[in-house]
Amino acid sequence: MAIVTGLLVALFLWLLNTVIHLRFQHKRLLFLLPVAGIVIHFIYAAVGKSAEKGNNLIIEEIHQPGGGVPWEMSPIILITTLITHLFGGSAGREGTAVQIGGSTAALIGKWLKLNEEDTKILLIAGIAAGFGAVFGTPLTGAVFAIEVLTKGKLKYNVLFPALLASLIGDLTVSALHVHHTAYHIDEIAKTSYFLSAYLPVDLLLLSKIGFASILFGMASMLFSILVHTIKTFFNRLFSIKWLIPVVGGLIIIVLTLIFNKSDYLSLGVDAEYPGAVTIPSSFLSGGADTWSWLWKIIYTTITLGTGFKGGEVTPLFYIGSTLGNTLSVLLDAPTSLFAALGFIAVFAGATKTPLACIIMGIELFGFQYVLFFFIACFISNFVSGNYGIYSAQRGKMPVFFKFR
Repeated sequence: MAIVTGLLVALFLWLLNTVIHLRFQHKRLLFLLPVAGIVIHFIYAAVGKSAEKGNNLIIEEIHQPGGGVPWEMSPIILITTLITHLFGGSAGREGTAVQIGGSTAALIGKWLKLNEEDTKILLIAGIAAGFGAVFGTPLTGAVFAIEVLTKGKLKYNVLFPALLASLIGDLTVSALHVHHTAYHIDEIAKTSYFLSAYLPVDLLLLSKIGFASILFGMASMLFSILVHTIKTFFNRLFSIKWLIPVVGGLIIIVLTLIFNKSDYLSLGVDAEYPGAVTIPSSFLSGGADTWSWLWKIIYTTITLGTGFKGGEVTPLFYIGSTLGNTLSVLLDAPTSLFAALGFIAVFAGATKTPLACIIMGIELFGFQYVLFFFIACFISNFVSGNYGIYSAQRGKMPVFFKFR
């Protein structure tokens, strides 16, 4: 299962890179985004069945087996994600990889006639394989797969199969020479600080991180609220459902024309032009605009809330890292460190997976900042409360803000 998932994710990543750079070369493709939305709508209407529920369907099947995860989910989500990115929709790739892993697991479980309990384990391993393969973070993939199911609880009995699947998925992608983006935190200069002779940690820096983490959590909450609200609003507004992606695509086009820049389209990893705001650029001083994070929230929630496909996690990385860049200027803090903290903390708050995000920080940025990762992820997770991007998650978190 993990090998097949790794092969499919490698193919997906290669195709995704191809279509993104194709759009870079043919900028007018953006004007066909509403048409692309109609195509995506009718693909799911024709053959998607329950697959349109995406990651939530896999989580629901793990909690309470029902109609199963259809095998069609893999090819449909792969094709519709590529369509979304080819025409400029602001989305990610994690959702696609997780759904590839989950549907592959379900199909193999059906072929092998596994019982209900073993099928659940295979589905969890499928999530891990997809996540670990798409980001090159196998430990994170394993913990994410078991942490995302229930807020605040872990099922340790499935950790080993999840870890095994995540490792194999990642190794399969690596064997095909599909590479992941590398990130780096610059060394933090040592300075004297209050009680520096007695404490090994800069208390002033810790206080800045704590304050920033509250804002990371609020950004997570804003993203989660908007993506659900926009989807509900448009579903109530339009009885003809294919009009929803048409309107969503038109809004994205108008916003892009107003700003006269394409920084907030697609993944936000590769630069379309010199000086573009991307995730890698946000780790550099001056590498993000003050409100880049907010505009990425607006672009992505409109894209996903109106029916386009992909994932939320890479846009969350963009939102967090650019917000961290902005806060580093306001707080006179290390830019690359705060970009990295925002990168994982906004993700933690939106997915309710703080442990997985801490491990991701270690895998991507190094172990020496683990204390900062811990503080940022758990504060963000606490501040964002019960607001998350996965409606199928069970359990509740302590509520910091409550809206009615």
